[in-house]
Amino acid sequence: MVGAVTVQRSRHADVNAVVGGYLRDLAFAQLSQQKMFGYKRAAAAILALDVPLTDLVGPDGALPRIPGIGPGSTRVILEILDTGESPTVEHAIEGSDRRADIERRRQLRRHFLSRAEVRRVLSDPTFKGLQQYRGDLQMHSEWSDGNPTVQEIADACRQRGYQYAAVTDHSYGLKIAGGMSMTEAAQQRTAIDDVNARHGNQFRLLQGIEANIDAAGQLDLADDEAATFDVVLAAPHSQLRKDEDQTNRMLTAVAHPAVHILAHPRGRIAGSRAGVIANWGAVFAAAAERGVAIEIDGDPARQDLDHTLAASALDAGCVFALDSDAHTVIQLSYAETALAHARLAGILAERIVNCWPLDRLLAWLSRPAAERRQ
Repeated sequence: MVGAVTVQRSRHADVNAVVGGYLRDLAFAQLSQQKMFGYKRAAAAILALDVPLTDLVGPDGALPRIPGIGPGSTRVILEILDTGESPTVEHAIEGSDRRADIERRRQLRRHFLSRAEVRRVLSDPTFKGLQQYRGDLQMHSEWSDGNPTVQEIADACRQRGYQYAAVTDHSYGLKIAGGMSMTEAAQQRTAIDDVNARHGNQFRLLQGIEANIDAAGQLDLADDEAATFDVVLAAPHSQLRKDEDQTNRMLTAVAHPAVHILAHPRGRIAGSRAGVIANWGAVFAAAAERGVAIEIDGDPARQDLDHTLAASALDAGCVFALDSDAHTVIQLSYAETALAHARLAGILAERIVNCWPLDRLLAWLSRPAAERRQ
């Protein structure tokens, strides 16, 4: 059992991720939609816990009441904590016709961290990333598929101690995400200018854009339109379940002169899709040559890049952007997941654009692509 090996042999096992994975397996083994959704909710509740389940077990071996966790999920949790595996889940899988699909989903959960593991990684006293992190460079507002206003974003970022941040709503080509037209972008610029006028030199809100990378590697906005934004993220949102190599698509996007950050490069989703298949060594080398930052997206469902692939990008000479991809102000905490992956990959603050002082960041953003290389 993958779960048994992880829990029993690793000193720092991410037990919540193991349990969350088993509960997801149990969900997909259900015939009842209601039960499926119930076990999915239970998995999400475990993955979002701030502490490992092992810290919650009482002297009597019982667990306290955990919101979202019913008797069936509790039985699975206790089985895993006791033996490292769950006969209940395995029996359910054997009784279904979904073994192959569940095994496929298991492979798509690799290198995802639970919230408790993120906190453990960041609690290392030798890690100064939280103190050095100056601002989040991917988040979404009411101008596309987010919830907050730009003022609410600025207020929340200041509360987190940030010196700057970038609002990066979707470009108009991604209609499914409420992509922002250029007319709306001009209106948003006015709103951001008003925010900055109120905050003076205490905080700077940048206007960015998350441009969609199409199948050919082109962006969904014109070059002159891209030039109106302070920071341009390019991200794939389609062709994410295909088995064929898409290296040329990603190389084309990296070569675009307006692109500052390659955002959630694979477009993977935990347990659902692996995302873009590419020669990432070649993509990272091209990004390092052109001074394009590689993003570690902290959305718990994305965690893209994860620490294993981020380590390869580091070896290639890349710089990084560590972002929340928040769509609500509460989700700004997702940046901590990105920081944890950077910590595990051994990325130092000097290679993280979010750790640079504002003047250095602005200078990097304003330089032509060929001059951005660090």
